[in-house]
Amino acid sequence: MNAPTKTPSLFHLLDPEVLADPYPLYARLRAETPVLWDPYLHAWVVTRYADVVEVLTTFSANRTPTPDKLVELGMENLTPLARIMVAQMLFLDRPAHGRVRRLAAVAFTPRRIEELAAHIQGITDSLVDAVAGRGHMDVMAELANPLPAIVTAEMLGVPTSDHEMLKKWSTDFAEMLGNFQHNPGRTAQVLRSVDEMTCYFRDAIRAQAAHPTDGLVNALTNAEIDGDRLTEDEVVANVIVTMVGGQETTTNLIGNGLLTLLRHPAALQQLRADPTLMPSAVEELLRFESPSQHTARLAPRDTSIAGRPIEKGQAVIAVMGAANRDPDRFPDPNRVDLCRSDNRHLAFGWAAHFCFGAPLARMEAAAAFAAVLSRLPDLSLVPEPLVWRPNLGLRGLQAMRVRWSV
Repeated sequence: MNAPTKTPSLFHLLDPEVLADPYPLYARLRAETPVLWDPYLHAWVVTRYADVVEVLTTFSANRTPTPDKLVELGMENLTPLARIMVAQMLFLDRPAHGRVRRLAAVAFTPRRIEELAAHIQGITDSLVDAVAGRGHMDVMAELANPLPAIVTAEMLGVPTSDHEMLKKWSTDFAEMLGNFQHNPGRTAQVLRSVDEMTCYFRDAIRAQAAHPTDGLVNALTNAEIDGDRLTEDEVVANVIVTMVGGQETTTNLIGNGLLTLLRHPAALQQLRADPTLMPSAVEELLRFESPSQHTARLAPRDTSIAGRPIEKGQAVIAVMGAANRDPDRFPDPNRVDLCRSDNRHLAFGWAAHFCFGAPLARMEAAAAFAAVLSRLPDLSLVPEPLVWRPNLGLRGLQAMRVRWSV
């Protein structure tokens, strides 16, 4: 059941019509109550750019209940999930976050990204080759889902033939990460996926110890700084969050970006005519339809934002999707401007928790956009309703059918 429409709340994202276009809701929140106590979510909601940056910079990411806390709450069935999440850098504060991120950075090197770049183009070309002569495709099923899944498998150093399984696990885990509400009907499936992923990556650690690869699993296992190394549990947890982030963000960037271009034909033609605009186009598409719409933090102490008092330990939801359309930061924010200057959006986060996989996501999206625009003439949407994934934080489509001339 939806909250009353007269009450502004992120709870309204549960309404499919609002989920399809959340930006009027965000604009109302920014204008009327930019720092809102949302009684339906029992959290503060922050929607202005400057305030979102403040939350992402200074508030605590350590918001996952420990296994012991879940037992206290009578939710011990969720402890396998908590054991994974409390070790993921996404949910760590200093100094633990800095330690894990430094070790991950040793493994996730620019050289490895450059090695993957050639593979990305080849994978993209093969996916487009498979559909080019047909005249139609489902962008999500045939490009936006498989491309990041295959690239992620290569990045991890596991068989690319496992990419569909990796995508299934990623989707399950992302549903839990991206939604406000606890969904008891999906808990068993998420826990199964966590168990399967954990076993899979423990096996991969052992296999790669015997037969090393250049993949992230082996690199994280052997990363060392001044004698410090990640435990096996930490390796597994951070491989999982890297796998999920690498797939979900990029899948949604490709789908949302192509949808934006198709809805703005002048921008599509501009990019098709001048491919040198691709780097700035990717940034604008990230800003305009951010794959990651919001994230939660905890107040580390009694504080205030924009004059609103926030108590220590209260949850704060930083809405990057709203901040990226803040007119005080981005002139004419509801216009797609592929040449937009000073485009410091928040789609990949900010500060210490900025997504270190961002260069790879940008690379994959640029390859996908370039292949589609250069090889599929007269591209258009099939005239049918679009259905958005029921994931309130990780914004993306379930399907998007397009057609072109052959």
